[in-house]
Amino acid sequence: MTLEIELADDPPRACAAMLIGAAVGGGHVVLAGGGTPRAAYEELVQAVQAVGADLSETCFWVGDERCVPPDDERSNYKMIKESLLDPLAGPRSPTVRRIKGELGPEAAAAEYERELRAAGPGRFDLVLLGLGPDGHTASLFPGQESLSERSRLVVGVPEAGLEPFVPRVTLTLSALTSARRVVFLVSGESKADAVAAAFGPGAVPDPHVPSSLLPPLAEEVTVLLDASAARGLAVGERS
Repeated sequence: MTLEIELADDPPRACAAMLIGAAVGGGHVVLAGGGTPRAAYEELVQAVQAVGADLSETCFWVGDERCVPPDDERSNYKMIKESLLDPLAGPRSPTVRRIKGELGPEAAAAEYERELRAAGPGRFDLVLLGLGPDGHTASLFPGQESLSERSRLVVGVPEAGLEPFVPRVTLTLSALTSARRVVFLVSGESKADAVAAAFGPGAVPDPHVPSSLLPPLAEEVTVLLDASAARGLAVGERS
């Protein structure tokens, strides 16, 4: 396990460089919802268009979804479509596998699990994650049973631990940590305490801080932070 903390002047731009590196050449990349990832996707679009990169062999997966229709404002897929997929539409555009949250948490989880397993054995090249002020990531919330799931790749989450309070579907820890690289993209002072609890020098795996559970399970974890989110942390690497 390697955990690397990186302080960046522009975390979304730094994240976009990591995304394009993983995506070009047929990579399988898991995308996150949220405002900071959206900024990274917009940077990624600019980079792809600037160099004319071919993403036609790339497959994007969605790490978690709210149980709403895909055109609902709360849908992670809607945000990803608007900020990334629509601008890249064309013969060189990537494939995307969305979670059909409108089916409900259990049915959507079962269908997405089938899709993942049908894709065959292998690993994600990169998993992009956010971090909530309560330490949650994807839709893995503090103290919930989903954190102990090890046999399934996808689970339904009947009760969200944070707004919007709608049921969710999420990749499990087993699925997320199968990646060659996990990247957390975090900005803002409101996340600083969660960053310290999950990745600080004294951090230990704690189901009350779900993000803290990933570093011991993953091969490589990178945490991209702005100065506000990194408040009180030393930048470096922990192995």
